[in-house]
Amino acid sequence: MAIKTVGIIMNGVTGRMGTNQHLIRSIVAIREQGGVVCKNGDVIMPDPILVGRNEEKLKRLAETHHISRWSTNLEACLLDEYNIIYFDAQTTARRAEAVRQAIKAGKHIYCEKPTATSVEESLELARLAYEAGVKNGVVQDKLFLPGLLKLKRLIDSGFFGKILSVRMEFGYWVFEGDWQQAQRPSWNYRKEDGGGIIVDMFAHWRYVLDNLFGNVRSLSCLGATHIEKRYDEEGNPYVASADDAAYATFELEGGIIVQANSSWTVRVNREDLLTIQVDGTEGSAVCGLRDCKIQHRVNTPKPVWNPDIPNPFNFFEQWQEMPTNDVYDNGFKVQWELFLKHVVLDEEFRWDLLEGAKGTQLSDLALQSWKERRWVDVPELTIGGTKHAETVNGTKSEWLD
Repeated sequence: MAIKTVGIIMNGVTGRMGTNQHLIRSIVAIREQGGVVCKNGDVIMPDPILVGRNEEKLKRLAETHHISRWSTNLEACLLDEYNIIYFDAQTTARRAEAVRQAIKAGKHIYCEKPTATSVEESLELARLAYEAGVKNGVVQDKLFLPGLLKLKRLIDSGFFGKILSVRMEFGYWVFEGDWQQAQRPSWNYRKEDGGGIIVDMFAHWRYVLDNLFGNVRSLSCLGATHIEKRYDEEGNPYVASADDAAYATFELEGGIIVQANSSWTVRVNREDLLTIQVDGTEGSAVCGLRDCKIQHRVNTPKPVWNPDIPNPFNFFEQWQEMPTNDVYDNGFKVQWELFLKHVVLDEEFRWDLLEGAKGTQLSDLALQSWKERRWVDVPELTIGGTKHAETVNGTKSEWLD
């Protein structure tokens, strides 16, 4: 057995997502389990160096999790040949320039999404990585959630028959920050800082829809800034210049219609913060982050519209819970392990920077649709002779192989 140590520059891990999901629940968890065990018995052991602008935060984070390396000097970290992977979890507005530097330094790239603030810039990053010959990947964590994996199993089994439509509800009430502290950072609500729910969430919806149901062909979107005044982390009022809600309809290949509501200004009256309902000719399902309920055609009730009598049905009781037959690890950690195997063993990893650019493209087109108040088509994206518009839907069963 050989231990293959991999130096990883982790930039932006002092933020909420970077700390919790990528550092603690992914890299630290992988180290604590003894690394990533390969089929031949070798072990891939990540060795992170934490990078950021706040020396005190970095030092405290490193000491807490028994990490020996940290730095405020990104350039020096990129010059160190020991570090072969660059990871970025900074704010969106800072990401593209740092990724450019890392590609120029010959590092393999793994980063959060959106990969940039525009589709042109996202495509540029994909092209630069392609031309440099560096391996690259984008976080697409929701594909590895237990609820969506159960939904994927239903799709692969043919449970739905012909899929007709999908309804997605996402969101919760994010407090304004005056009488209760907001659950999200204030930059999320400032357009000039790269904020907005369309930029934030449509990158997710692109890979979810493409991978589960079919490639997005066109869309119509209406955004809104429902809460116009919020308070930042110091309690100072500011004008919310970015959208905090979006109401979209997507048309997928094969004619599937998707309705997706995304909102940070909605009070939750459903079973999870994200629910996806899929209706097909043979059956329907509703999944959340972890659970999934199904209703086959033979178990479908037969309601009749009659507002003059009390509703005789308890519709929620007529759904069957899917069993949890597998052990589901943290989705961020699972994808980190796949990317480490991709870098070290050259195993397949399909969620690259070009796939990330597709998410930015959907956000840009949604903003365009809102501005112009019309439907817009979603063109194919290509770089260097590599075409991604038709790649993912035909290999859904290979996610975790």
